[in-house]
This record gives sequence, C-alpha cells and structure tokens, in this order.
Amino acid sequence: MSMADRAAQFGSFAPLTGHKDALDETARVTDDRIEQDEYQQSSINKKICLLQSEAAKKQAVSITFFVPDKSKSGGEYITVTGTVKKIDEYKRCVVMDNGIKISINDIIDIDGDFFDFW
Repeated sequence: MSMADRAAQFGSFAPLTGHKDALDETARVTDDRIEQDEYQQSSINKKICLLQSEAAKKQAVSITFFVPDKSKSGGEYITVTGTVKKIDEYKRCVVMDNGIKISINDIIDIDGDFFDFW
C-alpha cells in the first residue's frame, strides 16, 4: 500500500454531519431587546413627529433599531444612516430612501444634525 493510501485511512472522520454547525449556532451570541421607559418612548415619538415636518425633508438621520433573530431568542441592534422617505402611520414604520422599513416599535434611538436645532 502506498504512503498516500495509508495516510488516507487515518484522515478526519465526521460521524455527526451538521454537528459543528449546530455548535456554532449555539455559541452565537444575540442581544436582548431593551425595554424603554416612558421618557425614552416620548423622545422617539417627538423625533418622529419632527421627521414628518417639511423642514426635515432630505435630512440625514441615523436610526438604531432592534432586529429579531430568525432562529433563536434575542437579536441584534443595527444602525442605519440615510434620509427618511416617509413615515407610514398605518403600518407604524419608517421607510428609508434605500427601501429599508423600520418598525417604530423597534427603534431605540434617532440621531441627526436636524435634531440639534430643536
């Protein structure tokens, strides 16, 4: 038997297909949703009202919001920067100019130069 054939018989063996992927998924860390108090909710609502005004059109803002994880409890916080295209009051979401829809209930912070004037 050649040396290559001998070495092949001692190669790695994966008896549990997908086991490593399951371990990696279990080890992946997610964030818990932050529960906001009345003050924080009021501040976000005021900023959303300001974004609806004509003066806020085409102003760059950064919105930080919670995105639930699809496969386990928790999720992550993402910050998107851009301009607000519209605020859909019926669906309670903010639509950004790049098409991203953000649920108002998931927003934890809105920041931008526009709010420094208020």
